[in-house]
Amino acid sequence: MKPRIIRFKKDFLINKLDLPHSAILDEIVGNSRWSIQHKIIFEYQGKFYRAYYSIGATEMQDESPWEYEDEVECVEVELKKVEVLKWVDKTE
Repeated sequence: MKPRIIRFKKDFLINKLDLPHSAILDEIVGNSRWSIQHKIIFEYQGKFYRAYYSIGATEMQDESPWEYEDEVECVEVELKKVEVLKWVDKTE
């Protein structure tokens, strides 16, 4: 089944929903020489969505969230319990 995708206007996300500051989750997912990429989870009308944005990596890179986008693609998400396997040090 395909994920539900919705597009929000950048101005709506920033000015009406106060994103990315009001996000439930804001996680750094990558970086480059000039930018830091973030993943956020936010709520809107009882549903939860995931979106990505980037900001300048230093004070010299003047990049704000969704600076180069008019619309932001968001995917509806839900919180689920997930079992994860992880490599750990073996004890004697």
